[in-house]
Amino acid sequence: MNPPLKLVFLGSDAIALPLLNWLAEAGGAHAQVVAVITQPDRPVGRGQKIQANAIKTWALAHGVTVFQPEKLTDDIAVQLATLAPDVALVMAYGHILRDDFIAIPRLGTLNLHTSLLPYYRGASPIQTAIASGECETGVTLMRIVRELDAGPVVDAERVTVAPHDTASEVEQKLSTACVPLLARTLPPLAAGTLTFTQQDHATATYCRKLEKPDGALNFAVPATVLAARINGLYPWPGCVVEIAGQMVKLGLADVVATARTSPLCPPGNILGHDPEALLVNTGDGVLRLLRLQRPGGKMLPAADFLRGFPLLPGTLLPSRPMPALVGSRPFPRMGHA
Repeated sequence: MNPPLKLVFLGSDAIALPLLNWLAEAGGAHAQVVAVITQPDRPVGRGQKIQANAIKTWALAHGVTVFQPEKLTDDIAVQLATLAPDVALVMAYGHILRDDFIAIPRLGTLNLHTSLLPYYRGASPIQTAIASGECETGVTLMRIVRELDAGPVVDAERVTVAPHDTASEVEQKLSTACVPLLARTLPPLAAGTLTFTQQDHATATYCRKLEKPDGALNFAVPATVLAARINGLYPWPGCVVEIAGQMVKLGLADVVATARTSPLCPPGNILGHDPEALLVNTGDGVLRLLRLQRPGGKMLPAADFLRGFPLLPGTLLPSRPMPALVGSRPFPRMGHA
């Protein structure tokens, strides 16, 4: 058996913790993390207290060297080269890597991207896949190249998007899926037998960094589209709708499978409620709003929300244009996800 690879990890998000924990335990026979490069400590929460991110916290707990450059400078490149890493692994780091950084590890720099490439290249693949109505997504291991998420692919681990999955649930599934993906690819990488396959660039789609205006809803579109959007954009940026002069955040939705659009009511009209959901007329079908949150309150099941915020049938929820989340070309100012 080959000795463990010397691995440098670049990342800033807790999504990578199951993978790092595996590398510190059973996966240590395949690769050992010799350094972590992550974002500087940032202000967090309402108090804006400066805190280390989850990746730095993990590294310190495991005695791993940490670098936190604001930018990847020549000095960091020299220090990285001194470690003589076999491979670098990137996941949710937040910076585009320079060519000289990509070339330092002798076996290359690989990226874990949370979509089934070539689909959903870019900054919000988890949220955008759900918001687009996908029933399946995954995490793909690829070699990093300068073009956005366009490098040759090694392998992918697929996960199911269940009907009531939000971005939070799918992110957890993808986080866990990284472990079997790396477990079966690190040994052939060390042996020099790993196969890379070029992506079909003609079928590539792109997503972008999400912003608060993306939470707008147009009730003239089908209920299935609205439900996917609400679930995909929770918890961030969150879909919101104006109800009785307040901007109410929506946390979960589905559709009434057998119900058709009411021809007597405009899209956005509240039709009433069932035991679990607020019912809203749309351009095609009936939308069920399962969780709602008023400003300053908690996200609540619809029944609990309606006890403190009663809504009568006939109340009209205003529609707003829904910005496009997916394109056939990269959006401006997009970085590696």
